Amino acid sequence: MIKKRMVAMLLAGGQGTRLGVLTNRTAKPAVPFGGKYRIIDFPLSNCVNSGVDTVGVLTQYEPLELNGYLGNGSAWDLDRNSGGVYVLPPYVKGSRGEWYSGTANAICQNIGFIERYDPDYVLILSGDHIYKMDYSAMLRHHEEKQADATIAVLQVPMEEAHRFGIMNTDADDRIVEFEEKPRQPRSDKASMGIYIFTWPVLREFLMRDDREESSEHDFGKNIIPAMLRDGRRMFAYRFEGYWKDVGTVQSLWEANMDLIQDEPELNLDDKDWRIYSRSAIMPAHYMGRSGSAIRSIVTEGCNVEGSIRHSVLFAGVTIGEGAEISDSVVLPGACIGANAVVKKAIIGENASVGEDACIGAAPEEDDPPYDTSLTGDITLVASNTAIRAGARVPAGMIVNADAFGAKEG
Repeated sequence: MIKKRMVAMLLAGGQGTRLGVLTNRTAKPAVPFGGKYRIIDFPLSNCVNSGVDTVGVLTQYEPLELNGYLGNGSAWDLDRNSGGVYVLPPYVKGSRGEWYSGTANAICQNIGFIERYDPDYVLILSGDHIYKMDYSAMLRHHEEKQADATIAVLQVPMEEAHRFGIMNTDADDRIVEFEEKPRQPRSDKASMGIYIFTWPVLREFLMRDDREESSEHDFGKNIIPAMLRDGRRMFAYRFEGYWKDVGTVQSLWEANMDLIQDEPELNLDDKDWRIYSRSAIMPAHYMGRSGSAIRSIVTEGCNVEGSIRHSVLFAGVTIGEGAEISDSVVLPGACIGANAVVKKAIIGENASVGEDACIGAAPEEDDPPYDTSLTGDITLVASNTAIRAGARVPAGMIVNADAFGAKEG
């Protein structure tokens, strides 16, 4: 048995339905972000930078691309003889598998993995947040408070607090009550879904919850309320800095746009806190004679002959001559044809937009009805989808197959 002070368990099995076609064949943590990263790069990099060298990644939905991306963990310096990164799919009993039925159940099914390292503490993380955080500082806070559980919280405007799990605390930041999306919140301390537990205590409550058939086996709904009822020492840890839950099309687009502000809150060029990535080695990007880019991120391997404004281009993107891209996120390998227009859109991996097409066009009266509940006014084109030349796709539409001049390529 190898003794560890703290191991991390990263919940990466969510389906990500609110990201629409971006997660049809990809686990949410594997969705590209910021030109050369994927969402899971952030918690993994935070672990390495915080001195946490043993990470279990709990996968479930569409795990193939995520598993391949993680590899042996070398991109994040997590290819260790003692520790490292481990992919943990749902546990198989005999000839049958048992899906993770909740966040707590996912950890409970992997108690054996945790016990291999006999940790004093367990760090629980989510795989769909963009942020930089020193978990070692949070652990010091946990130890100083002699806590059974510490929950990272972010101060949010009171008018938005009803959208979060809210921690009500006393003057010492001890948690006295947890409210899941309260109608009338009494605190502005929103849970970030980042927890540190003293391991023997967490193990006790996981086993107790596992025996409760009526439980949803969820940390927010079951484990945390049970610990509060039992009078356990639970404290809030106040986080100050950039943090974004990118679980929706709108928030994913906003987080990418945040990177190209004049003074971005999230610095991805921070040499003291690097965000590591397993990005492919590609040639330098090329700006053609007619190409231009204003206030944008253009990643290696891009070939730009058109104009880019306030947009993020991932590796290997091609922009044809005369094309105009604005307020958009173009994922790896996508191709935008000559004289095409792309406005406030997310273009999926290896998608193609034909010449003279218009993505994000102003809606017109004769447009057929379409659902914008996931997208708002952000147009979303699925990966590996081809938009035919001259096609017009109105703002907020999701293009996945044969619709409005689009067909799967």
